[in-house]
Amino acid sequence: MVARRKKRAARDCEAGFPSPPGYSAIPIKFSEKQHTCHYLYVREHRVREGTKSSWPQKRTLFILNVPPYCTEECLSRLLSPCGAVQAVELQEKPDLAESPKQPASKFFHPQPIPGFQVAYVVFQKPGGVAAALALKHPLLVSTESHPVKTGIHSQYREWISNYTDAVPDPEALRLEVDTFMEAYDKKIAEEEAKAEEEEGVPDEEGWVKVTRRGRRPVLPRTEAASLRVLERERRKRARKELLNFYAWQHRETKMEYLAQLRKKFEEDKQRIELMRAQRKFRPY
Repeated sequence: MVARRKKRAARDCEAGFPSPPGYSAIPIKFSEKQHTCHYLYVREHRVREGTKSSWPQKRTLFILNVPPYCTEECLSRLLSPCGAVQAVELQEKPDLAESPKQPASKFFHPQPIPGFQVAYVVFQKPGGVAAALALKHPLLVSTESHPVKTGIHSQYREWISNYTDAVPDPEALRLEVDTFMEAYDKKIAEEEAKAEEEEGVPDEEGWVKVTRRGRRPVLPRTEAASLRVLERERRKRARKELLNFYAWQHRETKMEYLAQLRKKFEEDKQRIELMRAQRKFRPY
């Protein structure tokens, strides 16, 4: 029974598989151990007349139903017997010729969605597209000379690659920082030289630019001057302290102050009366 299924699968791969209208089917196998075939649906990339496309005409092959394990390197290797491959690009969905292609951001790198994709393969000569459309024999994705890792092995490789990219090289980082600082110092020196040249020279409206360079250089403080400044700051803070924080303290202080004023007023009255009595005229 198993041998019969293997023969039927091999016969189906050789006989071909029905493809959508306008497409040709290319059978592929992941490895020699696989008996069933997966089919890539290919056609020549064309656009409407008068519409611009980023892909060269008559040299670009459009591919549908590309499995996740089939990378750009795999497609280039599988189709290289048809002709020299110039470029390969995998996408989640086909390009729309009417809409402009969005530029890739250098700050945000969205994670690709795993699944079946479409591909654009550009050959150096138009004959490569015709040879690819005529392929009928199954192509092997993973071979002994070019093994393709899938499953947990590919996940490990991706994790290791992400970790390696996240850890910067100390020497490269130091070189980048030194280069940046040299450029920054050079820029500051140019700005200072330009400011010195422009200082004191009136512009078209007669205004003169004044910079901080015209000020007298500040001498460094001595220890005695620093101590005087600290003592002055301490006195200033002491004056700002709240002597009467609570309301009842403030009320008592005010009452004491009024009592002192009344006492002083009475004393002043007595002193004035005494002075008047002493100044009274006495002829004898």
